[in-house]
Amino acid sequence: MVSSPPSTSSSSSSTHPGPGRIPSRSENDESLHPPKSVFFIDPRWASSEAGDESPHDPFSTPDASVPGTPIPFSTPASVSALRSSPEIREVPSNMRSRASSSSQVRNSFMPPPAIRRTTLRESTLPNSALPNVPRLAKRARSTMLTGETEKPWVTEKDTYAKLSYWLTYGVALIGIAAAVIRCYFAWKQTLLIGNICPVMTDEFDTFDTENTWFQESSLGGFGNGEFEMTTNSPNNSFVKDGLLYIVPTLTSDVIGYENVLNGYTYNITGCTDKNATACGAVSNSTAGTVINPVMSARISTRNSYSLQYGKVEIRAKLPRETGSGQPCEIDIMESRGNGPEYGAQGDNYVRGSLNWGLFPWLNGVSKTFGWWTNRRKTFADDFHIYSLEWTPQFIRIYVDSRLTYMLTLRFNEPFFKRGDFPAIVANGSNYIPTTDPWAQGTPNVAPFDKPFYLIMNVAVGGTNGWFPDGVGDKPWLDGSLTAMTDFAHLQSEWYSSWPQNIEDRALVVDYVKMWKLC
Repeated sequence: MVSSPPSTSSSSSSTHPGPGRIPSRSENDESLHPPKSVFFIDPRWASSEAGDESPHDPFSTPDASVPGTPIPFSTPASVSALRSSPEIREVPSNMRSRASSSSQVRNSFMPPPAIRRTTLRESTLPNSALPNVPRLAKRARSTMLTGETEKPWVTEKDTYAKLSYWLTYGVALIGIAAAVIRCYFAWKQTLLIGNICPVMTDEFDTFDTENTWFQESSLGGFGNGEFEMTTNSPNNSFVKDGLLYIVPTLTSDVIGYENVLNGYTYNITGCTDKNATACGAVSNSTAGTVINPVMSARISTRNSYSLQYGKVEIRAKLPRETGSGQPCEIDIMESRGNGPEYGAQGDNYVRGSLNWGLFPWLNGVSKTFGWWTNRRKTFADDFHIYSLEWTPQFIRIYVDSRLTYMLTLRFNEPFFKRGDFPAIVANGSNYIPTTDPWAQGTPNVAPFDKPFYLIMNVAVGGTNGWFPDGVGDKPWLDGSLTAMTDFAHLQSEWYSSWPQNIEDRALVVDYVKMWKLC
């Protein structure tokens, strides 16, 4: 009796026999075996019916009694139903595959066999050989709302919510409108210089000391008590590779250090100072006098070009030592050569100012100055463009861009009033009443209503307060009568901080340009 094939039902009560022994290659003549069909032909039925009926034509159209093609994933018919079908025949023994007598042949026009699902409970394999088949997840219950949902925010109007909505956007629009208005009025109030025409341009292909630059030679200190003497020596001012160098050097390199301190008389060559006492000096240790310990250069356009209203532009790299200026002037740029750690603004600051006053010792510069600072570098690290714009309405001094301005001053009140000078000042034992010396000049503009010329120099030290007492390692006091002597005696200390490279020690100028209003 042939046992019935296993059912394809997924019922947990059905069983599945274990796998048979896999035949070895020596037992089979063929290397491949045809698949065993779920729908097979019963040999007993074929033998009993072989003599009564002719073989069924596989290409014939099945009649109505033949069951339709089963759906592969539906529950298949029972085995008994398959046996009772007249279209199912068992393959005779002489037609079976040589590979195995148990191999079964399926009609090529039959549907694919249904694949039986196996569950863990159906398997008769030992626990160690069970496949790791996950259980089917139970379908989650739907959480979708089936009834009617209430939406009170649709039917009920929230006044406060609407107010907050419009208030938020209203404030944003007000902010945008305020920004536009501010930008408009700032643009309207921007100070413009107007049309300008070129006056002078020097890119220093040569050092023109005949027609452009005047070299000043003096030991007088230029009103600031400076410690250098200015010379016309090529050691202190020269042109190289299209750049102008103004370099401070030691006087001891020329006359010796001992002569700087004592027992030497020095007369400067080609003195240009009108004060004869500023053309020579005597060193005397008993009197506490010395020869100016530093030589430098000071050049100007005093005899060639001047400017009343216009623009000046200088591209330069600053030195790494001390610098100075003098009263009654427009300082396009002033800077100290001390490092960024200096407590009174070192070489990471540049300052623009207007120097003016009733007397040299009564200066109003404290009311007309400003500065710009470089946070990450110093102005001695690279070239920068220093500019002055000057009109009858304003003065603006800036570095590189108008946005980085050091000083912007409108001429909107008299300078005598701006200075807030006292009615009477004391000069020793004398009392001097103060009057407006610019009353006859251009209202609100005088004393800056006259032509000015350009000066470039590198100064060392001074007693005018540019280097405050008690800041850094300053080796002198401004009020001391021996300030320059004290400075000269400590030459070994301050000179060791000077760069030995000429390019770092010098003020290096790339070009100078001047324009006038036209």
